[in-house]
Amino acid sequence: MTESVRPLTDLTEEQQMLVSEVRRFCEEMVQPKVAEMDREAHCAPEILQQMFEMGLMGIDIPEEYGGSGMSFFDAILVIMELAKVDPSISVICDVQNTLVNNAIQRWGNEEQRKTWLSKLAENTVGCYCLSEAESGSDAFALRARAVADGDGWKVTGNKLFITNGKEAGVFLVFANADPDKGYKGITCFILDKDMPGLKIGAKEDKLGIRASSTVEVILDNVQVGPERILGEVGKGYKVAIETLNEGRIGIGAQMVGLAEGALAHARAWCLERKQFGREIAKFQGVQFALARMDAEIEAAKLAVLNAARRKEAGEPFVREAAIAKWFSAEVADRCSSMAVELYGGYGFSRDYPVEKLFRDAKIGKIYEGTHFMQLQTIAKLLLAD
Repeated sequence: MTESVRPLTDLTEEQQMLVSEVRRFCEEMVQPKVAEMDREAHCAPEILQQMFEMGLMGIDIPEEYGGSGMSFFDAILVIMELAKVDPSISVICDVQNTLVNNAIQRWGNEEQRKTWLSKLAENTVGCYCLSEAESGSDAFALRARAVADGDGWKVTGNKLFITNGKEAGVFLVFANADPDKGYKGITCFILDKDMPGLKIGAKEDKLGIRASSTVEVILDNVQVGPERILGEVGKGYKVAIETLNEGRIGIGAQMVGLAEGALAHARAWCLERKQFGREIAKFQGVQFALARMDAEIEAAKLAVLNAARRKEAGEPFVREAAIAKWFSAEVADRCSSMAVELYGGYGFSRDYPVEKLFRDAKIGKIYEGTHFMQLQTIAKLLLAD
C-alpha cells in the first residue's frame, strides 16, 4: 500500500536503491507504529536509532565526517518517501538534514565541522532555534540576546515551536549580540543540551505531526565561547535566510510525500469499497477525484525536484523553493481532504489512516515560512526589475 503509484524512472540506479531501502524501512518499522506514535505524541526510539544506522540523519554530510556522502537531492528523495507513511518521521529527518547539518556544513569552520557533523551523523539529533513568541514571520524581531562576557557571550531568551527540541543534543540558537545594529547584530551559536542554563520547556500538544516533538527552549545566561559562533558575529541573519530558503524545499518534499500517501490510501480504498453493487472506483466522479489528485501531485513533485536540482547545481532557486513549498502545501491539503471524503464516514475515524494525514497536512502552510510569506517572495521576485 505504501509503494508509489508509478515508478520513479527519472532517478539514477543508486537513487532508486535508496528510495527502495527507505520504503522497506517505512513498511517494516514505521507503519506498524504510526498510530501509536500519533496517539502518544512521541517518536519511537528504535525508529530514530534505525534512521541513524541507515545514514538518514546525515545524508549529505561528507564521509570524512562520518556522513553518508550523498547529496541534497538525495535528502529530498528520502524526506518525500518517509512522508508517505508518516510526515512526523519525515520532518525529523528534514530538519536534521536541510537546516542543522546544512547550516554547519556551509557556515562552520573546519573544527566545527569535525566536532559537530560527526555527532549529527552518528547519534545526535539537532534543532534549529529561531522562532520566538513575538518572532515568527518577522523572524528578525527576536528578543534573545547575547551579551559580551570576556571573550565570549551569555545567551538569554526563550525560543518557541522548536522542532526536534525534546530529542536534540545540538542546538543552533539565534540571538542578537548587538541590538543597536538591528538584524545585523543577529548571531548564530552552536549549543549542546548539557550546557548550564539551557532547559527544555513545555512540549506543544499539536493537531498533527504529533510524533515530532515541538518544544520551548529556555536560555538563561548560557555561557558561550567564541568557538561556538557559527559563521561570524552579526552574520546570523544570513545563516537564517539562506538555510531556510533551502529548508523550504524539504518541506515541499514532505508535503508531496504526504499527498502521495493520501492518494495511495484513497486509490486502494476506492478499488475495494463497494456501493450500489460495484467498486466505487468505477464511478466517474470518483475517478475524476483520483485523477485530479494524481495530476496535482505530479506537478507539485516536479516543482520540488526542480528546486532541489537548481539548488544543487548552484543556480538561483529562491523563487522555485517558494513556489515548491506553497504549491505542495496546497496540494497536500486538498489531497488529504479528498482522501477523507472518498473514505466517507470511515475517513472521519481515527481507525483509518487518512484522518491523520489530513491533520498532518495543515502545518505545511505554516512552518518554515507561512503561505503568505511564500506568496510575498514569489511576487517580489516576479515584479523585480
